[in-house]
Amino acid sequence: MFTRIVVDPTIQHGKPCIKGTRIPVYVVLESLAQGLTYEKIKDEYPFLNEEDIKECILYAAMLTNEEEIVPKMVDVKQ
Repeated sequence: MFTRIVVDPTIQHGKPCIKGTRIPVYVVLESLAQGLTYEKIKDEYPFLNEEDIKECILYAAMLTNEEEIVPKMVDVKQ
């Protein structure tokens, strides 16, 4: 299903990474969440391409669809 995402216990402690790199998927997702464009991410990581970035998003979507993710409850009075 995913051709650009790999999990290898010898790379980044087994975190999902973009194939052929040591860039974890979460780094790309955090960059997008911070407002970086695809172009800016590619500027920072010139060996990545748009398809790598899109596959990171699809990978995250798949994970949230397969696992129940419960947000941590926060006391709003603090």
